[in-house]
Order: sequence, then structure tokens, then C-alpha cells
Amino acid sequence: MDEKDVPMNLREEEEENLSEETKTWISSLPWEIDYLGNKLFKYEGYWYYEDVLQSIPNIQSGFKPQETDIIVASFPKSGTTWLKALTFALVQRSKHPSDDDHHPMLSHNPHELVPYLEYLKSSKPDLTKFLSLSSSPRMFSTHMPLHAIQEPLKESPCKIVYVCRNVKDVLVSLWHFFNANKGVQWNDFSQTEKIIREEDYSFEAMFESFCNGVTVYGPSWDHALSYWRASLEDPKHVLFMMYEELKAEPRTQVKRLAEFLDCPFTKEEEDSGSVDKIVELCSLSKLSSLEINKSGALGGVDFKTYFRKGEVGGWKSYMTPDMENKIDMIIEEKLKGSGLKF
Repeated sequence: MDEKDVPMNLREEEEENLSEETKTWISSLPWEIDYLGNKLFKYEGYWYYEDVLQSIPNIQSGFKPQETDIIVASFPKSGTTWLKALTFALVQRSKHPSDDDHHPMLSHNPHELVPYLEYLKSSKPDLTKFLSLSSSPRMFSTHMPLHAIQEPLKESPCKIVYVCRNVKDVLVSLWHFFNANKGVQWNDFSQTEKIIREEDYSFEAMFESFCNGVTVYGPSWDHALSYWRASLEDPKHVLFMMYEELKAEPRTQVKRLAEFLDCPFTKEEEDSGSVDKIVELCSLSKLSSLEINKSGALGGVDFKTYFRKGEVGGWKSYMTPDMENKIDMIIEEKLKGSGLKF
């Protein structure tokens, strides 16, 4: 089977066979073992774990976007949790003011409030149940490159917000995140038991794979470019945000995000400090201090591991000059002529 021959047109009565069909398709794809020791499959130029690939048929055939849907997109460890929190707080602020003692953000992790489309890998009843879980307007998230979710979005006016981060900081953040979750089976979230691993993953091995583009959802530069180009072609429906700009000017960027999501701040809200309150509610210090994010977990991942330092330029403490030069040259070549800069 060619790697593009995704089983999208299965008859509804054959739906129970979707999993087996999908597994057959996945087993036909090129694959490599990544730095975590898991099998990565290459599909349309990007690398995925089997667990993620299983969701693509359901996304492309079963996900029916509504006009008011919002999709938060990112490459892993690029500010995903932060953007989810900001998006939810902005859109829901008429129902849940940021100073509400019962605000959902105080008792739920942002990944619970804005679920991943990648979870859509089950049967139709479960798919329907999943799609009803999100709030109104519905908010979903994804780490997939744009082309993987583009089919159901072709005629949809729904909004996509993408956050991009300097790839060197992404790499360091990924390394810390995987080491903080050494027992998680990333290629199969159906596993209930964690594996035992004492030693840290090799930063050097991860760096080499990252530079070769062989990392889950990678190559990272192609991932960013897919959303960057879409934001230039259709700025009303795709917003491209830089993590570093969010860090440097959170008020300005939050207001920009609100405008894009068609829920701009009124003068009264600005005068009353509403922008600052949302920035504070969604800040790393606030979120990491909440009990739910200290003790909660989802899919075997402890919520506390989503909150580290969030620094800009933290990579300087981990990369040698040779590493810095190598990855800079790769990025310069890959982004040449695009107008995008990390």
C-alpha cells in the first residue's frame, strides 16, 4: 500500500474494522527507531507514533468542524499548555471571569479543557462522545502539521491558532519533558503500566535525530512552515504566534489573540484590568501552583511535568558551539525565502 493510501472511505458498516485496516496501512509505512527506543513511522514527510497515526482516518473522515470551532496547534513543547490556557480564558471570559473562584482553570489542566484531536482514534460512538466534551465554542488542539488536518477544514471558517518557538529551546524542553516522563509509553497510550527506566535519555542522541528531522511530528521546521504559509494565505482563519513575543509582550499578544478569536477586549474591560487578570491567571507561576497541576495526570503524564521554566534562550546551557552552529545552519537553509525566522 502506498503511504498516501489512507483508508478514508470505509463504509460505516465496516467501521469496526477500521483499527485493523489502519494498522495494516501503518505497518506498510517507512519507519525508524527514535531516541526513546520507540518506532516512528513516516507519513507524507512527517514522523508519527502508531498511536497518533491511528487518529488520522477519524480526523479526516469523522471530524466535522463547526463554524465557531477553535483549534490550538503547535509543535510539542512550544508553549502549547500556555496557549491552551490563554485561548480558553479569553473565549470563556463572559461565562467565567478570570477572578471567578470557580473558574474551570483552577480545577482542570488546560489539556483537559482543550483536548487533542489526536485522541480521535476510536469508533463512531466514542468519536461522537469525544466531540461533545469540549465547551461551546468547541476548542480542540493538535500537534499535527497542517496538512494532516486540512481535509475536514477545507470549507470550514473555524479558527486555527499556532504557536511557534525557537527550535533550540524546543529541543531542550523536549529533552527535559521526556526525562521527566521516562515511564510513559509514547507510542501506545493504551498501556496502563509504566516501564521502568532509571537513566536519562541522551541529549546528544536526541540532538542528532532532531537535526535529521526524525522526531515525533517532525521535522520541526516543516511543521512550522505549514502553518506559517497558511497564516500568510488566510490570515482571517490562521493566526501565527511566536512564543518569544508572548513572553516579551504578553498584554499585546493576548489582545491580538482576542481580536483574532472575535472576542476583543472592550474599553471597559481594559480599564478594569481584564487583560492583566487573564495574563496572570494563565501565567506559568499561577498554573504550576494549582493543586490540580501538582498532583493530577492524564494519559500517564503528570501535569506537573508540563510546567518547567519556560525560558527564552535556555538552550545556551546545553548546546556546545558546534551544536549551535549545526542547527543554526540547518534552520537557515530550511527557512530560506519563507520570511519566517526563529
